[in-house]
Amino acid sequence: MTHREEDGKAVPPGSLPYRSCVGIMLINRDGLVWVGNRIQQVDTGSTLTWQMPQGGIDEGETPGEAALRELKEETGTGKARIVGETARWLTYDLPPHLVGVALKGKYRGQKQKWFAMRFTGKD
Repeated sequence: MTHREEDGKAVPPGSLPYRSCVGIMLINRDGLVWVGNRIQQVDTGSTLTWQMPQGGIDEGETPGEAALRELKEETGTGKARIVGETARWLTYDLPPHLVGVALKGKYRGQKQKWFAMRFTGKD
């Protein structure tokens, strides 16, 4: 699928940028990883989608700051410390039928920096 700008011009998917975002693996003292059940999906009606916290990096934020903010926004806790991160950015391209549709139609996929965090609160 080709992305179209507001003026109607076609933009090849490969020329679209990747969206910068972060992902979090939150680990408790027992080594268990937090994974959240997403709300019902509009397109499929499924309630069986599970996901670790993740989200975009706001302007002026470092990836680490974004990871801590996203953790608080998506889980309600700020009780964590960063214990590791991926050495490089990980990228993926959207499936062709979602280019120009998903991610507000502006991106070809995402580039992610993943963080391991130790939960410091009480389970």
